[in-house]
Amino acid sequence: MPHPAPPNAAPPDTAPSNRTSPPPPRSPTRSASRSSPKNDDHASRGRSRDPCNSPRRKRRHRHSKTWRRPSNRATLHDYVRHGTTNLFAALNIATGEVLGECKPNRNGANFLAFLKKVVKPHAGKEIHIVLDNLSTHTTPDVMAWLEKNPHVHFHFTPVGSSWLNQIEIWFGIITRQSIRRGTFSSVHVLVKQIRDYINSWNQNPKPFTWTATTGEILAKVRLVATQRRSLSS
Repeated sequence: MPHPAPPNAAPPDTAPSNRTSPPPPRSPTRSASRSSPKNDDHASRGRSRDPCNSPRRKRRHRHSKTWRRPSNRATLHDYVRHGTTNLFAALNIATGEVLGECKPNRNGANFLAFLKKVVKPHAGKEIHIVLDNLSTHTTPDVMAWLEKNPHVHFHFTPVGSSWLNQIEIWFGIITRQSIRRGTFSSVHVLVKQIRDYINSWNQNPKPFTWTATTGEILAKVRLVATQRRSLSS
């Protein structure tokens, strides 16, 4: 990328002279103007009149020489992908604690295995789980397990309103603070980073508190639903 000349760079010497020939042509710049017939007439009568001699024109000429047109070349960086992982996570909205587990695939079997770990510490209690509309949450095996465990209740967020699920807030936090700007040489390194962050989070967990009122939240949900209907119609 070209470097701009320093702001105090002086233009070439444009001082008037007693020569009878016209001044030499200047290098083309964005603000350079063509010579007018009037200037050529003065030169033919024995006077050299440079249009850059006036203070205003000279300042403009100085400014035009300071900046250079940027190059069209772009710097390319090689991006190597070492693999991905899928993070299953559950937030206890009462305590703020997070239970997380990384799996190589996001499917119904892995979700069901994670779900059993989530509800196990709360056996015998009514458990309400907020989910989005991902298909892995409603596979036949998951629905069969749900029928055998009537104390577990699923609640699905409306389409386009997954922000109602507070685990989405936590996903945003771990992304900003631990993952987005990180460099991971392997999936193992990435998984370790996620586990370390979860352990650090659970050392001092704090539940999230809604600042909006119930009416404001429901109004936003209705607005999103209306916008989706208008787009689909």
